[in-house]
Amino acid sequence: MKKGTLLLLAILCMTGVWAQAQETLDLEKALQLGLENNLQVKIGVENRNLRELDTKIAAGNLFMPTLNANYLRTFSTEDVTQTFVSDPNNPRQIDAAKSRNKAYSVVGIYGFRPESLVTIRRLGMLEEISDLDAKVIVENTVAGISTAYFRLILELQRYKVLQQTLQLSKARLEIAEAQYDLGGAGKRDFLAAQVDYNGDSSLLMTQIQVIQNARVNLNELLAQDATTDYVIQDSTINIGDRLSIENLYESAFLENKLLLVNQRRNNEAFLRVKELQASRLPGINLNSSYTNSVFNSDAGFLIQNERQGLNYGGTITFNLFSGFALNRRIQGAKVNQRIQDYSLEQYEIQLKSDIQRAYNTYDTNLGLLSIEEKNYQVAKENSEIALERFRLGIASYLEFRDAQVNLLSAENRLITSIFQIKQQEIELLRLSGKIFFTNSMEDFEGPAD
Repeated sequence: MKKGTLLLLAILCMTGVWAQAQETLDLEKALQLGLENNLQVKIGVENRNLRELDTKIAAGNLFMPTLNANYLRTFSTEDVTQTFVSDPNNPRQIDAAKSRNKAYSVVGIYGFRPESLVTIRRLGMLEEISDLDAKVIVENTVAGISTAYFRLILELQRYKVLQQTLQLSKARLEIAEAQYDLGGAGKRDFLAAQVDYNGDSSLLMTQIQVIQNARVNLNELLAQDATTDYVIQDSTINIGDRLSIENLYESAFLENKLLLVNQRRNNEAFLRVKELQASRLPGINLNSSYTNSVFNSDAGFLIQNERQGLNYGGTITFNLFSGFALNRRIQGAKVNQRIQDYSLEQYEIQLKSDIQRAYNTYDTNLGLLSIEEKNYQVAKENSEIALERFRLGIASYLEFRDAQVNLLSAENRLITSIFQIKQQEIELLRLSGKIFFTNSMEDFEGPAD
């Protein structure tokens, strides 16, 4: 009996460490830490920022002129022989004739192609896709953290249930030992109680490991060290108001970020076709330059030649033939557009199916909850009666153990049912696009550097 008491004290000491002065953690704080530290969220935000930068660069290249300044300075020393038409028999020889050239110019070029207007719209669509992709990562992270947080609460609740079961086993063991010492029961009953007590102790120690791994999983999503410990502020899982499947469908087809991504990709594929078709139209290039140059030479008719002035002009370009390459690119873009049409339609079907499956589980568990609550109350009362009968020597150890196991099973089913309702509630909110953002246009700045 002393060994059983020492084992119970050892387990309580192992878990007592959790209750020491540690930082408390609730769901709001967990979400805040996760969105600030989670590396996938940071990657998604940086990809969005990169796409925004690409769009700005493209806008500058497509619609802004280029302006270049050039400066030229050259020197030469050469031996020159000059023969003139007026005196071909007396060539002129100049040794080490020097020449110098100095010039500077400012050149401006502006080109416009009709497809540029479509290109900038397509790039804007890609920017929207990157923003939605980042929001998808945020929503998945919020859902993952919420599920891991409530999973940890579930495992802590299971631990308390096992603690209560162990207390009952300890009480049974003490009664069996007393009865055995007084000769009121055989040694077999006492040994059976000892075996059950040891088995319950083993389950409790195993549950400690499950809790530790649940903490590690939550820490991973929070981008914290795996050994980071904290006290969970919530001890129970609260279920929200009953969700309506009609409202979920309506919200999902307006706010589901992956659906919006597929819609934007479909629009981008359409704009790609229009962009290639617009490249058949003529392009215009305008150019202008201001030049000032001075040339000095020791040889020749001119000692110095200086030029300055403004040059300007324009070019209209038509694509008359490119080896049918443009036609093939247009055909390929149309094939891609059809693929995006199919992908959008497929995701709409998948979204409806995902919502229906999650709602079926959600609705079933809501129905089971009232049954499990009643069953738990019956099992609890039955266990209390069985314990009292066992103390009085009316009930056998098998009857008491059966009531004890039924209570453990009923309480486990009850808290598991509540967790599954919460888990599906989180999934339904994620699918409907309402788990974090109030609407798809809401800005998300991302974690600060």
